Amino acid sequence: MKRRALFLAVALILCALVTACAGATGSEKVRIALVLPSTIDDLAWSQSMYEGVLDVQEALGEDRVEFEYSERLGNPVDAGAAIRQYADEGCHLVPAHGSQYQSVLDEIAPDFPETSFAYGTGFQTRENVFAYDPLAQQGAYLQGMMAGMMTESKIIGIVGPVEAGDAIKYNQGFEQGVEAVNPDATLRIAYTGDFGDIAKAGELAKAHMDAGADLLTGTAQQTVGAIRAVAEREGIYWLSNDMDQSSLAPDTVLCSQTYDWQQIVQQMIDYRDEGTLGGEHLTLSLANGTIQMVYNPNLEDEIPQDVKDAVDEAEQKIIDGELEIELPE
Repeated sequence: MKRRALFLAVALILCALVTACAGATGSEKVRIALVLPSTIDDLAWSQSMYEGVLDVQEALGEDRVEFEYSERLGNPVDAGAAIRQYADEGCHLVPAHGSQYQSVLDEIAPDFPETSFAYGTGFQTRENVFAYDPLAQQGAYLQGMMAGMMTESKIIGIVGPVEAGDAIKYNQGFEQGVEAVNPDATLRIAYTGDFGDIAKAGELAKAHMDAGADLLTGTAQQTVGAIRAVAEREGIYWLSNDMDQSSLAPDTVLCSQTYDWQQIVQQMIDYRDEGTLGGEHLTLSLANGTIQMVYNPNLEDEIPQDVKDAVDEAEQKIIDGELEIELPE
């Protein structure tokens, strides 16, 4: 009897160790439900995150990551219903990909303490809510330098969505980059008032060009309309954000600031494996490699070498912490 009791005790200990190791290596299947404001093929904000989750699933395997999504939920009320349903169904991680979802998650998250939620861009967290935050001003500063050094008309245009969140950080960084290399340049900023108004973004881009702008930029999924408008004019270029948009206009998009969402999603999974369901503020930056500058190979020869050298030098200073892009409070 004593031997049997000893055997059972050892077996239980081994079982506990195996279970602990399984949790540490992340063997538990994770159900991810992604809520998007636009579509998975918007060539911008939503698509970049969608592809990031797919990359995580490919890296870990479908037996480890189950993935579903809902798109065209820019309205926080509609998104809230989908978020709650996913949590009810037992999804483990529910990223709502937009700053507009913060208040919705504040209401829903307390009802599902075992579910991890996430949103961005933002910094305020809860016990089971992650916030992720691209330091958009970093790449924007580099693109502003590029625009300031390459503009011939000395007029540069920004097509913004709403005057908040990631758009403000991007615009501020871009403006500082232009000012650093060409203080005589005029920067014109206009907002559509919506993240997805493709038609109005195109109209604003045309207005900028009619006013003399020869380089333009902007953020959010609406920029597809602006890029198409710029592509209709010769000798005018666009600087992209969110993801590489050069496929949309190979002769127009000079360079893109891209976000690597795979690393961010993987971090949230790792936190869950460790028992941390939220409460962390995750940042994307040049230093950690989640923000990268991607030149369009079709147009790289159009960028003078001294411009590339200046941008590369500034990028390294940002990575090393020697250059910090300050944002107003």
